Amino acid sequence: MITDSLEDYVEAHTSPEDKVLQDLRRKTNLYTTMPRQLSGPVQGKLMEMFSRMISPKYILEIGTFTGYSAYCLSKGLVNGGELHTFEIRDEYEDHIRQFFERANVSDKIFLHIGDAELLVPKMNIKFDLVFIDGDKRQYPAYYKTVFDKVNVGGYILIDNVLWYDKVVSEIDSKDLYTKGILELNDMVQNDNRVDNVLIPIRDGLTVVRKISD
Repeated sequence: MITDSLEDYVEAHTSPEDKVLQDLRRKTNLYTTMPRQLSGPVQGKLMEMFSRMISPKYILEIGTFTGYSAYCLSKGLVNGGELHTFEIRDEYEDHIRQFFERANVSDKIFLHIGDAELLVPKMNIKFDLVFIDGDKRQYPAYYKTVFDKVNVGGYILIDNVLWYDKVVSEIDSKDLYTKGILELNDMVQNDNRVDNVLIPIRDGLTVVRKISD
């Protein structure tokens, strides 16, 4: 596991957050009970870089939290592009919408409150980039749900795939969160329709490229 001092060094040698992201991170730490769910400056910049390289027209995100990762990903959208983000916890809605308005991205980031597993199949959109960071128990279901919605050549990013190192530890039979991630990791690894790489950044980020339907 990366040490705190090395993590500080990595952040010090990564382009800094803009003022809007700095304020969002500060408020997330002050006003939410699980601020570690936020992507943070290094992973946020990495996702921004991925998005800029891909230049997607349509992005899908499952798990908005306070909106940090959605804003980072939206920076790579082509003109007229859209990012659709799903958050099941409605208590975050006002905060998220206020942040998107302040960041001047309300015209391209569309917040949906509800269960992505039920709502995404109803969307008549094919996505170039997907970010999965929702309920870990539902990770296998999310992967199955989004796969047909991704264009061939498109990408799926999946967060927390190392789950605080629990993926290489003996787990409790009742630990449905770790089981969900383990099942997802094996599902991706055994899927001959994709190329994939697991990057050990923060809590693990898997990058999946869809090569066939």
